Amino acid sequence: MEHIRTPKVENVRLLERSSNHRKASIGTLYLSATHTIFVENNPETRKETWVLHSMVSSVERPPTIPTGSQLILRCKDFRVFQILIPQERDCLDVHTSLVRLSRPEKYSELYCLSFNPKVNKEEREESWNFIDLMADYKRMGVPNNLWVATAANYEYRVCDTYPSQLFVPKSATPTIIVGSSRFRSRGRFPALSYFHQDTLAAVCRCSQPLSGFSGRCQEDEMMLHALMKSNPGSDYIYVVDTRPKLNAMANRAAGKGYENEDHYTNIKLQFIGIENIHVMRSSQQKIIDGKKKMGEMRSPSMTDFLWGLENSGWLKHIKAILDAGVFIARAIADEGVSVLVHCSDGWDRTAQACSVASILLDSFYRTIKGLMVLIERDWVSFGHKFSHRYAHLDGDPKEVSPVIDQFLECVWQLSEQFPCAFEFNEHFLIAIHTHIYSCQYGTFVGNCQKERRDMKLREQSHSVWPQLWKDRAEYTNPLYKAELSQSQGILRPNTTPYCFKMWKGLYNHMEKSTPSRQSPADFLSAVREESQQLEEELTNHQERIAALTGKPVMSEKIEVPRRTCHLQQRYCGPDPPTTYTDLTTSPAQDKGHTLSSEPLYQKAQTKDPAFTLPPRQHTYLKSHNSDELSSCSDLQSGVADLSRHSSSGGDDSKDPDSDEVAFTPA
Repeated sequence: MEHIRTPKVENVRLLERSSNHRKASIGTLYLSATHTIFVENNPETRKETWVLHSMVSSVERPPTIPTGSQLILRCKDFRVFQILIPQERDCLDVHTSLVRLSRPEKYSELYCLSFNPKVNKEEREESWNFIDLMADYKRMGVPNNLWVATAANYEYRVCDTYPSQLFVPKSATPTIIVGSSRFRSRGRFPALSYFHQDTLAAVCRCSQPLSGFSGRCQEDEMMLHALMKSNPGSDYIYVVDTRPKLNAMANRAAGKGYENEDHYTNIKLQFIGIENIHVMRSSQQKIIDGKKKMGEMRSPSMTDFLWGLENSGWLKHIKAILDAGVFIARAIADEGVSVLVHCSDGWDRTAQACSVASILLDSFYRTIKGLMVLIERDWVSFGHKFSHRYAHLDGDPKEVSPVIDQFLECVWQLSEQFPCAFEFNEHFLIAIHTHIYSCQYGTFVGNCQKERRDMKLREQSHSVWPQLWKDRAEYTNPLYKAELSQSQGILRPNTTPYCFKMWKGLYNHMEKSTPSRQSPADFLSAVREESQQLEEELTNHQERIAALTGKPVMSEKIEVPRRTCHLQQRYCGPDPPTTYTDLTTSPAQDKGHTLSSEPLYQKAQTKDPAFTLPPRQHTYLKSHNSDELSSCSDLQSGVADLSRHSSSGGDDSKDPDSDEVAFTPA
């Protein structure tokens, strides 16, 4: 509260740029320790807008205009608020306060740690035990006679950014593990990420070797040989270096680099070409700037949009990450060869590649609970720099990069190609994205397991996973069918450029400037909900009839013959009716400080009519029933979007974490 100069300002105008009406609302602006709150003066609606300070990425102060002083709040979920304050002095005070409140300097200022929620100790402990990683390894069949748990990293003695519980090849002795750790950047030695029970091949991860131009380490060579021996069906392993080869070569000049195949005789080295964190940050910023530019245009054209998307290079980077996952998955499933994955320090591109490969290989990770487990394992447990990458604290802006944003987008791209294979919808991915940045829960606070333990996060905050699980009905994909071969088998996506789409659900999930088309998944969810209500009403009527007549009422099931669904038989009528649900409302409000998984912006609910289907849509559903949908070949295999072009762009630069050096060929 000491950072708040002016806690209340009246007669403020708020224009939410993503709103479908351009008329500003007039009301009162409040600043609390955790939120900026705007309350409309209109006595009928009294709509409230809550913005969590940790979700604000920047506060801009454009030049003063005759009607007052302006502030523009740009949020990490790509929402923009424009505030007009009558008095310049008040505007200056609000600006100064918001700049400080949106840039916490220490962890204790974060939302999840700044108050004591009214939840008992047992519930808090249960929230952290909701995800059991050892149970997932047991599901994979680990430990076994090939892979065993090691106590080498107990109390984080060997690698302080790794988890304390790790699995390594059975033949890897503690001496080999320690020696390999000393030869790997940040001490991140090879360890098991995923084990494939059918082929006995494994996905392992580490960091780059400290090889330079000629350095070698006997223990590290023995470690990679142990990885090969842990797979009886192969006499070599793939080493996937996710960096561009030029970047890896440049790192050799700094004493790091990549494995020399003359020293590691049982490996096949493969470079993928995923760019570093600086290129990714610049690429996403171009997307945001392009969206801003489009919003300022009176009548933007399709050429303007496509040029901006191409110039950002964003989809090119998404394709590179998916290509890495596809290569690893094919090596594991088709060739039965184990894969060791690394980038520079093994906590950015390595996490992306390993987790995408796991989703392609294992249908469990395509479920709601499974994706939680996967993120907890490959990102939270194995050490990803959440606080640095997503600007939880006021630090070096060069450390910020949308690494996990790209992973979530890869999952979304896969769900677009395989709409029946994922139990969750895009709202689940967007909710995870929001909580990564919000710091409403302690799950994504800190950079590694040891740091979270030292902060005592389990004693002071809650895990986000139980709350997301509680709300899983909102995140369920109605097209998901667990029994389909697509849902059970290995996914083999098409990664040609035309198959990639712009994820409007993330970047424009607040846009209401034009009536949006309702997605098929949302449409089916509404139909399913209506059907459930009708079934409940039918059951109630049957019970009443039985009570009046004294005889049970037997409902007669009507069999509907199945018909084959072809791609040509598509609905060409008007768009189904759409209803808009605000995805980002308030978290635990300051008045009680109770935790919830509500989004981070809250508005008073208007009394919209219940979702109803006009006769035309009913007719459409009648002629295309759910049995037909389940037999559609396009829903089984996924339909690629033919309207997307490849993208390019992004310059490489030095990565302070990975010691990557920009390399310009002569």
